[in-house]
Amino acid sequence: MKTNLAQHLTAFLREHLPRERNASPHTVAAYAHCFTLLLKFAAQKIARRPSDLSIEDLDCDLVLAFLEHVEHERGNVGRTRNARLAAIRAFFRYIEYRVPACLEQALRIRSLPAKRSDSRLIDHLSRDEIESLLAAPDIRTKGGIRDRAMLHLTYAAGLRVSELLSLRLTDFPERSLATIRILGKGRRERVLPLWQETRTVLRAWIVIRPQAKAPELFLNRNADPMTRDGFAHRLAKHVETASKKQPSLTNKRVTPHVLRHSCAMHTLAATGDVRKVALWLGHASIQSTETYLRADPAEKLAVLSAHSPPSVKAGKFRAPTDGLLAALSEIRNAT
Repeated sequence: MKTNLAQHLTAFLREHLPRERNASPHTVAAYAHCFTLLLKFAAQKIARRPSDLSIEDLDCDLVLAFLEHVEHERGNVGRTRNARLAAIRAFFRYIEYRVPACLEQALRIRSLPAKRSDSRLIDHLSRDEIESLLAAPDIRTKGGIRDRAMLHLTYAAGLRVSELLSLRLTDFPERSLATIRILGKGRRERVLPLWQETRTVLRAWIVIRPQAKAPELFLNRNADPMTRDGFAHRLAKHVETASKKQPSLTNKRVTPHVLRHSCAMHTLAATGDVRKVALWLGHASIQSTETYLRADPAEKLAVLSAHSPPSVKAGKFRAPTDGLLAALSEIRNAT
């Protein structure tokens, strides 16, 4: 007899993660999103409703097919693919002790390797591109006022999209907009000051924000909390508008996280201190912030100006005569 998936997955997300693992709401939401994608994929493959799926249906072959789907059909990068796998592994680690009959299946899925990916330079926008984007929303409409506030706050505070969408009015101490309290990744809190311009656009949205049961700061047209897809859709619309004034935006893939990257790059340029960038973004380790140093050409120019080019004499290359060495050389050059 197969084991029903729904009850165990619900307990994993609603009880195990927040209560036993003390996972943050951002982590729970990310895991729930992963399993939403997985169950839709599995239901289509098996021709069964998601609520009728069993744990045994999520075998290694299906999980691997889902990860291929995530990477190639949905166009996600390797890190996103690995994050999906991490969520699935965590669930089957939970299953090991609750469903002994699925122990072998759980061990197999937990042994699936993460995919190595290239460590590429981050994407970010220039100051002119940011200014054009922030000016793109039509502030004659309620949606435009809300979108302008979301864009300003995401960029000014360097927020992750999960941090932005989970913000509440109570996250502004004593209802003042001078600072904002953010609960970030890993349940790490940080308090950031806000620019006067950011406070102005936030205040304009709060004044017209609909009265709703939802405590979140940003709401959609139905007075429900703004979703990731909703924010990404609004961002894409404003990027299209901004690209008419800044054609360089046409060739860039602007996601919500690119606004966070842009904040980090501009903060690094202004301060020259990667530690301050780490504090602003809420990184647990400064190693996470060093990626911005790799993307900053000023750091390379400083190294270049500090050294004179070496004078290297031309030499002669002698090909290996040994057969094995020649074969190894051929393989090395082929890669």
